[in-house]
Amino acid sequence: MIDKINRLLSEIDNLAAGKAEEIENLRIKYLSKKGEISALMNDFRNVASDQKREVGMKLNELKEKAQEKINQLRDSLENSQTGDDSIDLTRTAAPIALGTRHPLSIVKKEICDIFRRLGFSIAEGPEIEDDWHVFSSLNFAADHPARDMQDTFFIARNPEIVLRTHTSSVQTRVMEKQEPPIRIICPGRVYRNEAISYRAHCFFHQVEALYIDKNVSFADLRQVLFYFAKEMFGADTKIRLRPSYFPFTEPSAEMDISCNICGGKGCPFCKYTGWVEILGCGMVDPNVLENCGIDSKVYTGYALGMGIERVTNLKYRVKDLRLFSENDKRFLDQFESAH
Repeated sequence: MIDKINRLLSEIDNLAAGKAEEIENLRIKYLSKKGEISALMNDFRNVASDQKREVGMKLNELKEKAQEKINQLRDSLENSQTGDDSIDLTRTAAPIALGTRHPLSIVKKEICDIFRRLGFSIAEGPEIEDDWHVFSSLNFAADHPARDMQDTFFIARNPEIVLRTHTSSVQTRVMEKQEPPIRIICPGRVYRNEAISYRAHCFFHQVEALYIDKNVSFADLRQVLFYFAKEMFGADTKIRLRPSYFPFTEPSAEMDISCNICGGKGCPFCKYTGWVEILGCGMVDPNVLENCGIDSKVYTGYALGMGIERVTNLKYRVKDLRLFSENDKRFLDQFESAH
């Protein structure tokens, strides 16, 4: 048996393999339950008593050497594969296409950048709001239609908790905590209980602006609107202001811009009027200032608000509002160059 063990020791010293399958075959040949070393272990009981010590030591040496050799072959194979720069094992099986920003995010950033250049800072607030910040502080009458469940998503009653219908609630929160001068824009998502169609959705996005200081006039508001329209839609853009009504501003107006599709000549997009409504605005009602702890005899201010989807529609001529939230990659890929 000693001679056989010595022969195997010599054989194991000279083992070589270039593939994982070959190494596994060598392990099976020498170290498996039916391998040659196991067979010697089974014959060990037939060894004479005076030789057991010597043979036992040789068998242990053989087993350890075989295991060590197999491990060396495995390590050598792994090192040779890792060192091959032509194979990058960290790469994915398929290339990952880089995405782009959502069109609403692109337009929101552009709007915010324009107002930042005018000295406005960004303010944000919760989407789940109470009645005071959404309605009462903003001079909404108790029987105003916006307070009805068919127009607003109510989460709780007594106290009334709603999904905000506009980002004006952020303005009231800022006015309660900050003394004038206040110059902020409030971008965010808002919710209204409306039937979903190509023209409307149950959620959309707004950017509202608020400026409060001493001696703020409607002329200041008009100049800001004029500057915004030209920066957003081009130097040839014209604006017009039409009298309107909002509970929280007085006087109030709707702003239209000249249709950038037909150049003001009339087309289906502008309903052949040459004008497209883009936002609502007005001077902050004194009641709103007083509700938020601001002296309306000392300070005045203006506010304006626009839907980001509306501006995006005008800028990129998107005809269906639902496309913005359907996550259709074919639609989103069209805005790669805009990013």
